[in-house]
Amino acid sequence: MAQSEPHHTLDAPKFDTTTHLLIVVSPYYKAISDQQVKGAIRAIEASGATYEIVNVPGALEIPTAIGLARASRRFDGYVALGCVIRGETTHYDTVCNDSSRALTQLGLEGLCLGNGILTVENMAQAKARADASGQNKGGGAAEAALVLISLSRRFTNPAKGRIAPSSDHILMAGEPKNDQGTA
Repeated sequence: MAQSEPHHTLDAPKFDTTTHLLIVVSPYYKAISDQQVKGAIRAIEASGATYEIVNVPGALEIPTAIGLARASRRFDGYVALGCVIRGETTHYDTVCNDSSRALTQLGLEGLCLGNGILTVENMAQAKARADASGQNKGGGAAEAALVLISLSRRFTNPAKGRIAPSSDHILMAGEPKNDQGTA
């Protein structure tokens, strides 16, 4: 059983500069997501950061909401919270795989995000992972986003924790170069 296995968690960073996160929640299983949100808020506030919360219908909409919020440039990081419980159809696999894949893609594009979408077999597993006094994967997802924000500020342009291109122009494959070496 995973609960009895020891595991290491990193210390969450503390911020002395403005750090603002967006928590995107699918309250499909509201009792579960409410506990996840409590854990995320606790972790964010402990780091000295602030947050906003938005709700979306389901786990598949979480990456889209994060992608839309990215354009506002108001957020340093994102926390994805929800729960998918296996049912009688293959829809579970689609929701789990596609939401995870989309969040991973957003992370590879430079967004600092923590994935707290639970993918479980039954409600008992969901409750164990959402328990605000126990495993709380909502808090863990917030802490993951906070660590990535800290790393982003360490490795990249400190302005809002975004990866800065090496020049104002990015040459795409197949674009012709002019005499200055840009398209």
